[in-house]
Amino acid sequence: MKYQLFSFEGPDGFPQLGVNVGGKHMHLGAGLIDDLLRDWHGAQQRIACFVAEQAGDAPAMAPAGIRFLPPLRQPGVIYGAGANYRDHVVAMARAFNMALTVDPKGDSVPPWHFIKAGRGTLAAHGRAVPYPGHTQRLDWEAELAVVIGKTCRNVPVAQALDVVAGYTVGNDLSARDNLRRDNVDASSPFRFDWIGHKCFEGSCPLGPYLTPAEFIESPERLDIKLWVNDELKQDSNTANHLYSVAEQIAYLSERLTLYPGDVLLTGTPAGVGMESGTFLKRGDSVRVWIEGLGELCTLLQ
Repeated sequence: MKYQLFSFEGPDGFPQLGVNVGGKHMHLGAGLIDDLLRDWHGAQQRIACFVAEQAGDAPAMAPAGIRFLPPLRQPGVIYGAGANYRDHVVAMARAFNMALTVDPKGDSVPPWHFIKAGRGTLAAHGRAVPYPGHTQRLDWEAELAVVIGKTCRNVPVAQALDVVAGYTVGNDLSARDNLRRDNVDASSPFRFDWIGHKCFEGSCPLGPYLTPAEFIESPERLDIKLWVNDELKQDSNTANHLYSVAEQIAYLSERLTLYPGDVLLTGTPAGVGMESGTFLKRGDSVRVWIEGLGELCTLLQ
């Protein structure tokens, strides 16, 4: 039976574990999903037993009263894939008259990733994110987020999905006007500021659920949508990935060891604000929905 895990704040302020089975939200006890990843196989067995034997009798929690926390409280490294949706590359190339390849594998171009800072960037479902004071061009990016569940190094593509614990919904908030430092010479390698662009308080909303990988038939066939103030902005499918989840994991694991709790943001489809010059404002709400995973809501304050 399919279940989804979530973290929430208990009455005492400490994190608690919950499980969602068909819309019924139940309390599993104190703790962190991070701790479950240390023995993910054993944790899955225990949760599956709870769902099969006790879920019918367990009291339900009203979703509206749940104060969700990010699925992971202390993630490892957060890797972000850039230019990894075919429709996004086409839209950006058209908008900015850039010569971007829509067949990077065929052109022998490897995957491209940046690193997003961990704990300080996380934001939970339904929570407000402070609008950063250093930007006037805050953008949205709906993302399928992958949580690693096994330590791996040099994992082959054919086995890469075996190291995935589960999937969640992400929003890679980006300060577009922080990428280039205009007071630095254009030829300088120090002109680009990826920390200012991608790393600030609340810039990585995740959640509300971690859906175990066993319940997702393929991460390459999931509808993905994003709304700003109920206006549909992004509407695509992970079939538009230029590099699959498995290919990205294999590539990253060639360069360093991946650990349980590491997160991979797998890219964003067409429809970001940068394409049209439309950006987020204080008071805006953003909703990201991914098929089979749920909906992540973020407020800008």
